[in-house]
Amino acid sequence: METIPSNDLTPAKSDEWLSYDDFAAGIDTYRAASSSLSGVHLDVSYAEGAKLSLAFASDHVRWKATGPLATEAELTDPYDAVRVRDDVVFVHLPLESSSHMAITVVYSETTHRALVVRSRIADAPTEGVPQVGQEFWAGVTGGGRPSGEVPAPSRDLIGKRNLYRYSPHHLYEHIYISSERYAWQCVQGVQRGHGDTEMTTTWKFADGLYLFCFREFRIPVASVWLHDLSYALRTTGVFLGLAEDGNAKHSRAGGHVYPLGAVSYPDVEPI
Repeated sequence: METIPSNDLTPAKSDEWLSYDDFAAGIDTYRAASSSLSGVHLDVSYAEGAKLSLAFASDHVRWKATGPLATEAELTDPYDAVRVRDDVVFVHLPLESSSHMAITVVYSETTHRALVVRSRIADAPTEGVPQVGQEFWAGVTGGGRPSGEVPAPSRDLIGKRNLYRYSPHHLYEHIYISSERYAWQCVQGVQRGHGDTEMTTTWKFADGLYLFCFREFRIPVASVWLHDLSYALRTTGVFLGLAEDGNAKHSRAGGHVYPLGAVSYPDVEPI
């Protein structure tokens, strides 16, 4: 059993909100291993006829798109992929061609269903609105007829309460309170004692597999997670935000999920 360092249990200063750089360090320690997609050509149809085409090499991807993600020419960017299930891949493009933007794609090799997420940092903050916004599209991949349930927004997480262990130094609690918000607190780590309520989006991708995204108010950062809440109880995620130097920063994350319980509403449910 791992020994918990005593400094991880020291509360953070209540009047000092830590930056993205502070909490992100090491948050990928328990992330599932990355996979190479070298040689894979993926075409995703999304957003009413738009297309996203990706050709993967060992350490980069050549891609182009029409529709909301339209490019003027083919671009080359790094990528990171995790095989979260035997047939489901979480692939993320921390764009260098547009550093204030990232694209995440979740796709199934058996159902040929896909989800596409764009995370984008606004040029300037707007009061009362997270500076990093996100857009979502359901899609299908080429090479086979799509089957099964179409990915869609979901209320399945409402009322659930989970712990997320990302490293020996990162332990966070999530409480899913509505279709638009969740509450979090740091139980162990540099943010211990800090917490907040943020804007969220949840989509169901497959049985027990949920895309969960949040956008913070206090600091300019947003995340994309794929929670496997079936037998695996694992999560794979990424962050996009502004570092202390004002530059865009992309970070990987992931770890283990420990369900604490759930409540159900006997009368009127949250939005």
